[in-house]
Amino acid sequence: MNITLASTSIAPPAANPAAAKSVLRNEVLKNEKAARDFEALLLTPVLDALQKTFAGDAEDSKAPGASDYRQMGSQALAQAIAARGGIGIAQLVLRHLQPPKVSGGG
Repeated sequence: MNITLASTSIAPPAANPAAAKSVLRNEVLKNEKAARDFEALLLTPVLDALQKTFAGDAEDSKAPGASDYRQMGSQALAQAIAARGGIGIAQLVLRHLQPPKVSGGG
């Protein structure tokens, strides 16, 4: 899972405002995806631990590849949770990436 945060400090081209908006929108979309992926990355071990706790010591867990299958399920669940708003980690990351709001008209 590649996670890259796009820099929003790139100056948009002044000659074409429509192109500038498009570039900024692409940067915002990249940051949103990266934040969701990061949240999913953090949620995966938590969900995996929960699944191990509630699964108990079933005979199925001893089958070859069972832990890999469980890990894939935890990753898919974490990605689905993060894609639908998650637990707020992605929003915190996005808020941190926004430029500071300056009040005043100077």
